[in-house]
Amino acid sequence: MATQTGKFDLNMEEVLEAWGPADATREILANALDEQALTDGPDPTVTQGNDGRWHIRDYGRGLEYEHLTQSENEEKLEKPDTVIGKFGVGLKDALATFHRHGIDVTIHSEHNTFRTEEAPKHGFEEISTLHVTIDPPERDIEGTDVILDGISAAAIEDAKSNFIRYSDIEILESTAFGDVYQVEDGKDAAVYVTGLKVAEEPNFLFSYNITNTTKTIRDALNRERSNVGRTAYTTRVKKILQECDSEGVAKRLVKDLQRFTDGETHDELSWKPIQLHAVRILNARQAVVVSTVDEQQDHRDLLDHAEDDGHEVVTVPDRIRDELSDTDDVDGNQIRDVTVYETEYNDSFEFDWVDESALTPSEQSTWEARKQILDIVGHPQNYKYRIASQFRATDTDQTRALHQSAEQRIIIHRDVLANQPEFIGVFLHELAHTRTPFPDQTREFENVLTELLGEVGVAALS
Repeated sequence: MATQTGKFDLNMEEVLEAWGPADATREILANALDEQALTDGPDPTVTQGNDGRWHIRDYGRGLEYEHLTQSENEEKLEKPDTVIGKFGVGLKDALATFHRHGIDVTIHSEHNTFRTEEAPKHGFEEISTLHVTIDPPERDIEGTDVILDGISAAAIEDAKSNFIRYSDIEILESTAFGDVYQVEDGKDAAVYVTGLKVAEEPNFLFSYNITNTTKTIRDALNRERSNVGRTAYTTRVKKILQECDSEGVAKRLVKDLQRFTDGETHDELSWKPIQLHAVRILNARQAVVVSTVDEQQDHRDLLDHAEDDGHEVVTVPDRIRDELSDTDDVDGNQIRDVTVYETEYNDSFEFDWVDESALTPSEQSTWEARKQILDIVGHPQNYKYRIASQFRATDTDQTRALHQSAEQRIIIHRDVLANQPEFIGVFLHELAHTRTPFPDQTREFENVLTELLGEVGVAALS
């Protein structure tokens, strides 16, 4: 293509008054990053020369005068999930903003050298408008070098802060729909679209970079490219989180979810699908038992056993409790709720039975005391009483006795027989279970146990 020269009228009918130098620089950076993405060339550079002028340099195909036309870039429209830009007017808006703020712009490419100036409008000589002068190339360079004279370092850094590649935030997980990032201390979370910040979210748990966009998102990227409404990207953020399966993301989600009782969760954890997914990941990556607040009150003894077994008891809202029973974790396994753990716990018992004839005289004397206790409080119908030296084949087995209602039996650990007062207390505790279906550490169970103690106490005083 032959080199063109002349003056190009930008025809700026509407100037973005809210834009400052940082906004304009953001657009120049976006164009440079887009060129790198489209050509798979070297990364753009942002440097300050010895003369104080700032250079934004890409190593692509070089700016041409056609890029100054006010039209959408078809090449960018064909690759919406690769590039940042959408509107062909971005460069024009940037040049107008720089001019308004007294920042001189010189653009070098292999095709031309471009500068801005005010000049009479063609056919209306009394009206001056912003033009770009198009001169033969002054430098033999690869790509495009945008030189800004009169812009502050703070504006450059402010512009760079809009791009995820210039940030130091930690990436936690990548998915086919986007990436999840740790929120920097003291800063708000942000939502990026193909690397460009489009919104800040003060109450989000994570920051997100949406790399697989939707028409809704693309339509929402307005000319100013900022303050995109949450409705445009909420669905995509949910999809990103639902694709996550790392323990790092799950633990943060579940930790935040457990604050729901205080009403202090981040906004993502108000979404029911994310609450469910957090539990699905954690169940696959960690030994947990999920339970509601009420279940923790009703099954305190069982959940104490769970913690002794090395499980973490995780609190979940009532609204997802029923769905967990019908939901598998991300590895296809059943989610361990209270009911599942109770079955696992009961199935884990492997008894080493001890025959009464094997007891020492002292143990035999203690064991015989059960008959006197039963004479005082009454014999539960059809119940049997046995001794075992092992209850569960685990290193954490601390079970001293066990009531099994289905088998109608009470089992006492042999070690308990070494101390008669301990045996009497343990035996009365298990007998209380024969009188009530309520578990340990409930008011109902404590009332029954108190009655038994009272009966034994009356007999002892008599």
